[in-house]
Amino acid sequence: MTGRRDFQEPPRSRPDLVIGREDLFTSAREQLGRGGSVLLHGPAGIGKSTVLRALAADYGGAARTVLRCSATESESHLPFLALADLFGLVLEDVSGALPGAQRTALESALTGRGESTLQRDGLALRLAVLSALRVLAARGPVLVVADDLQWLDAASAELLGFAARRLGDTPVQMLCAVRTEGQEYDRHLPASPPDTLAVRLGPLNRTQVSALLDHRGYTPLSRSTIRDIHRTSGGNPLFALELGRALAESPARPRPGEPLPVPTSLRALVLSRLEMLPDEARRTLLVASAGARPTLALLHAAGRENAEAETARAAALGLLVTDPEAPALRFAHPLISAALYAEAPAQERRAVHAALSTAASDPIERARHLALATTGTDPDVAARLAEAGALARDRGAPSVAASLGLLSARHTPADSAPGPDERRLQAAEDAITAGEADLARDIARDVLTRATVPAERVRAWMVVIEAAGQALGEVDAVFPQVLADAGDDPRLLAQVYYQLAWRGLVVEGDFAEARQEAAHAAELAARGGDRRTELMALSFQASTETLMGHPDAPVTVKRALKEPQDPYVACHHNGAGSARFRWLIMSDQLPEARATITALLREVRRRGMVESEVHFLRFLADTELRSGHCGRALDLARESLRLARDSGIGEGASAMLASLAEASAGDVDRALALAREAADHAEVDGDQMYLSRALAALGYAQLVAGDPAATVRSLRRVRELEQGLGINDPGRGRWHGDLAEALVRIGEPGEAQDVIDTTRAHALRLGRQSVLAVLDRAEALVRAARGEHEAAVARLTSVQDRLGRLGYGLEEARAAFALARLRAQAAALPRTGARPLPGPAASYDEAARLFRRCRALPWLRQVDAAATAGPTAVEAPAATPAVSLDALEGLAAMERQVASLVMEGATNREIAARLFISVKTVEATLTRVYRKLGIRSRVDIVRLAAGRRTT
Repeated sequence: MTGRRDFQEPPRSRPDLVIGREDLFTSAREQLGRGGSVLLHGPAGIGKSTVLRALAADYGGAARTVLRCSATESESHLPFLALADLFGLVLEDVSGALPGAQRTALESALTGRGESTLQRDGLALRLAVLSALRVLAARGPVLVVADDLQWLDAASAELLGFAARRLGDTPVQMLCAVRTEGQEYDRHLPASPPDTLAVRLGPLNRTQVSALLDHRGYTPLSRSTIRDIHRTSGGNPLFALELGRALAESPARPRPGEPLPVPTSLRALVLSRLEMLPDEARRTLLVASAGARPTLALLHAAGRENAEAETARAAALGLLVTDPEAPALRFAHPLISAALYAEAPAQERRAVHAALSTAASDPIERARHLALATTGTDPDVAARLAEAGALARDRGAPSVAASLGLLSARHTPADSAPGPDERRLQAAEDAITAGEADLARDIARDVLTRATVPAERVRAWMVVIEAAGQALGEVDAVFPQVLADAGDDPRLLAQVYYQLAWRGLVVEGDFAEARQEAAHAAELAARGGDRRTELMALSFQASTETLMGHPDAPVTVKRALKEPQDPYVACHHNGAGSARFRWLIMSDQLPEARATITALLREVRRRGMVESEVHFLRFLADTELRSGHCGRALDLARESLRLARDSGIGEGASAMLASLAEASAGDVDRALALAREAADHAEVDGDQMYLSRALAALGYAQLVAGDPAATVRSLRRVRELEQGLGINDPGRGRWHGDLAEALVRIGEPGEAQDVIDTTRAHALRLGRQSVLAVLDRAEALVRAARGEHEAAVARLTSVQDRLGRLGYGLEEARAAFALARLRAQAAALPRTGARPLPGPAASYDEAARLFRRCRALPWLRQVDAAATAGPTAVEAPAATPAVSLDALEGLAAMERQVASLVMEGATNREIAARLFISVKTVEATLTRVYRKLGIRSRVDIVRLAAGRRTT
């Protein structure tokens, strides 16, 4: 019998599993928990064996007997070998319970005595395996674990398949893994029970590859290096780990523009088929591997006369993938290209690049190949590379520009003007724009070891500070040095004081100091003729004054927008356009704010400004959330968070907004986790400004989750933080109404009224109409708590109308919900001799309609729960139940997708657009869903989402 401990993994292997495999591990674990079987499949190195072992270790404890086999290619010709691995240790336990003929056949097959064969003893052997499994299962559940099913010997595969198809309700489960290149796993299903769940393991994304490398200790690796590892490995974890190991063991990192070093182990794995190609065909593939986008035309131009025949032969061997509709040649896996290039001698690689430097049609590509074909310094080559970098910058490819800038610096003679360090600094600034902060910081630090010219040193220090992002506290020691380097030059000092303004805001949490430093930076820049820094400082000053509720904010915004403008500043996330957006959105001008931020997002994407793209996606998500387009906001917020995590930029801010969006339209538990993540980021960075935003998001998520006491704790801290920071504009965080509402719910209407009165004074001074409406909604709840029901109903009715006219769809729906709850509560109270409350009878239909229009599913669940529970649950609604998908498990994939979108509140037309099908197909699919679930309408599906059983 194979003991359970055989499957206990070493401590470090289990975390490898959960990196990027959480969802599939959960689904496989649930399948096993239901008594089913699992077949893991995917290409070599994708992690099947790791997941298999972890699942066996995790679930093996539920089985009394665990049988295991692991086949190998070299032994796949040996009959009954897998059978011997599975049953060899339990033969003595089961043989006595088998009929004589079956026992003889099984013993002969397992021991090799008697020369048993399937042809001669086929039926007896088949029945023996089935009987042996039944004998073991009679004593307790059995788990069969089989790895590398593709190498299973034919006899064992046939016998296992025979038994699997006939086990029925016998408690025998199979957990298998098989190597597949596509979807051909189905040919291995006959060796598994009929209820087997096939789970395909796909490639990891860049963030998951980074986490895997970090877990294995291959650090520190720059984000640009991780990006190259991810691209070269194709997301395959084995390949990524081998590449990371090779880099960690290599004394020198690859130069810009050069592929990663590919270890010998991987070269042998992917290049074995190259031995079947002639030398000339291999040279043709080498040219293709060096080209950024190789085509047959490019290969011909590079001197490969027989390119068609040679690439066709390579495709037949599985090295290339051909697509008649796509002119570019594509290697079957990126690692093949990288290994082919790494295998070639340096002289042969230079010859290939020399040929491509004239054959390529794109000037950027020609310059890159020229650099890689040239050794030593060459001013002409350096100049061509600098020109190509400028062209890449204009095309919106700052990452390419940075790479070309470093190549240019390498070929620039020391006595040239511009010199090599000046070109390195330009590359560092391009890297900042591209979101590659670690690369930029490394370049700048390298320049600082040599630079003596003040302008170059200050420029390098600026890159170091910019690369720190929100963690400005980590570079505090830099400021005295950079002030010393700047001397009394107003142009250089302006750059320093602009960064000191950010330090005052982020590190010190002092808006007044930040505003003063920004104003000083703008004055210095104007004196030094540095329009870019002047505009950035004015934009920062305008944004700070807006958040402070300072009366000069509108004037400063106009100064920041005054011509002449700098195109870079105009679309920067801290530039004039961003300052104008903040003013618009806080002034309740939502359509204008949306148009402004959409145009800015389009421009930064064109320019390749990754950091600005992260923030503008977040700004647009915020605009859509305020407008009540919660589903759209959730999509944008998730996109911003993905990009932030990939680039390592703005993760805390993006997590904060994603939390708000999840609490409004997605998963409340995820909203809580994201808000805490954002708060942790801010705490680590020492960023008090975003700490208050993160805690405000946490308070909102706690309110949606039905925990008003936790909401009060979080938002009281936000109030203290913002008072200390000097933030007086309630349009910034918009948490004040949530705090007042939560205070009413926990029985503190007096404190709630104090919050309302204090906030209202600032909102009236600044003209924040939507904030005033939300405060009135909260005050209606205070009045209701004091028994003033008629006044509360009248106030809520007015508030709902005002919020609707302002375009705040979600807040309008919340007002309708509060009104419905109040009427329901009043209807339950004894009203002897009193007049009925004005308006229609208690009904949640209007609130449900408005929340559905917003696609605010968590709020819709609250409405459904309140309507179901009746008036006794009005004052303290229960925590929002999680979405239950149990009822959807029996649906087909398309049916589940359609049902899930209905749960989100999507119309049939919206579902058709999202899934690229016709409206008629949606209607037909819904009909099948109703029939399978035993329900009658879309409302019943929404109730499933709310966790309520339909009747």
